[in-house]
Amino acid sequence: MPAHDTREIDEIKRIFLTRLDTLDHILSVGERHLPDMDAAMHERLAPDMLPLGTQVALVCNRPRGFAQWCAGQPIVDLDPAVGTLALARSLIQQTKALVVTVDVTDARLDDTKRTGVGPGRYCETSARLYVSDYLVPNFYFHISIAYAILRRLGVPIGKADYMAFLAPLVRKVNDD
Repeated sequence: MPAHDTREIDEIKRIFLTRLDTLDHILSVGERHLPDMDAAMHERLAPDMLPLGTQVALVCNRPRGFAQWCAGQPIVDLDPAVGTLALARSLIQQTKALVVTVDVTDARLDDTKRTGVGPGRYCETSARLYVSDYLVPNFYFHISIAYAILRRLGVPIGKADYMAFLAPLVRKVNDD
């Protein structure tokens, strides 16, 4: 692949941007169906799991960290105390704006990335592996948990909401 190629980086950005839209969408459905979405931001799927607001921060941290790393900046995570829908939406929009600024070639994905994986633990991988085996799975996990919390609260969301990014590609089969 030529050193100036950005196809992989562009695809990573597309995934982050469209799935951040999905998160915003499911929060909007929650807002239409729950009497107090700010209270919902403190709800958990299980007692030992983090609340909805923190799930939003954790979703945003993955693409933010990627953008910060691409820019050669230290990765700084968001404050996990996201207690209002307005703050959640603001973080999603700020994260999208940051992802759009990523301007590196695919060659950056060959660099070695050191990733913390718990107190006193880390792994060193190619940046490509960092994206595919760490960032993207964590990103989807926290979107799924946010979705599950809203479902537990009775919000009528389904797979079509979670997979809304596919809507422009959906076609009907012609009855011949």
